[in-house]
Amino acid sequence: MNEVKPPETDKSEPLQRLGEIGLSNFPPYLMNRIMGRYNADLRQELAGLGLTTAKMRALAVLAVIDTLPISELAVYAVIEQSTLSRSLEQLTSDGLVRRDPDPNDSRVTRIAITDAGRAAFDQMWPSMSRVYSQMFHGIPADERAAFVATLKTMLQNIRKHDF
Repeated sequence: MNEVKPPETDKSEPLQRLGEIGLSNFPPYLMNRIMGRYNADLRQELAGLGLTTAKMRALAVLAVIDTLPISELAVYAVIEQSTLSRSLEQLTSDGLVRRDPDPNDSRVTRIAITDAGRAAFDQMWPSMSRVYSQMFHGIPADERAAFVATLKTMLQNIRKHDF
């Protein structure tokens, strides 16, 4: 695992306070607002499918990466492991995922999406895609690509896992 790297600071610039930066110019605040709105826009449709945001995130990851150990799924889905465990219990009982023993390590349980889980995700994807498109409305492709590249660099700067 990688450690969080200390920020490189220019000693000639004084540390700004949040009030000086302003919430509207503070990227972590903006990213939380964006994801909060994204999740809120999907919440009603998720509820209609018997899903929560955590369950949807797990299914979305598993729809792309078929089988993962629980610890890796928690990282990819950005869900605390205790919350993920509760969600996986319900997803398993609903037949949307299955738990498989890891063939190389008996201590590890791998989670796989079932056909029913893939169908549930496929039913949800048009709404997810619509909200995603709405977020990027009016943003040219080159700006979108630059934004995604910046986000990837930021994630690399702060990540704690090798994946």
